[in-house]
Amino acid sequence: MKAIVAYSHQLLKDIVQHGDIVIDATCGNGNDTIFLSGLVGKFGKVYAFDIQKQAIAKTKILLEKNNINNVELIEDGHEKVTHYIVNQPIAGAIFNLGYLPNGDHSIITVPETTIHAISSMLALLKRRGRIVIVIYHGHAGGTTEKNEVLAYCEQLDQEKYQVLQYQFINQINKPPFVIAIEKTYSNLSHTLTP
Repeated sequence: MKAIVAYSHQLLKDIVQHGDIVIDATCGNGNDTIFLSGLVGKFGKVYAFDIQKQAIAKTKILLEKNNINNVELIEDGHEKVTHYIVNQPIAGAIFNLGYLPNGDHSIITVPETTIHAISSMLALLKRRGRIVIVIYHGHAGGTTEKNEVLAYCEQLDQEKYQVLQYQFINQINKPPFVIAIEKTYSNLSHTLTP
């Protein structure tokens, strides 16, 4: 069995190709951004969002250290994705819900903006693309966000999306888990989608 982060990466590694456009919805310390950059290669693009200056700064340092130039860092909420990405089909996206590790634990993701972001990204997602959500819920506000995100994902049309939940059920202290959404149909506006 794969650990949660390793499994979240595998879900994207299986479908993202060189030249694709992907989103890191919560760039945090930059680890997922670096991972996504490697998947899309020099002709692809990563849009990395975070509302915290500290997260953007840490990710920028990591990108510079690794000579990576296929990432656009966006200091803004992921719910505003369509302000930055218009009519560009995306192959995948990843969220890490909760707070910035080693950061201000009072700044957390919240269900309203998270669900708005997921919904906006589903509209951009190409057929067989995936949105991967790692849900950390062992903090104040975490249970509410977990419940609302799960409820949103459970109501997605099974004719259009496959939704998977991956978690360890014998661990204590509210362990994180993964939700993955795969689009199974093509939007008419994305005629180039295979």
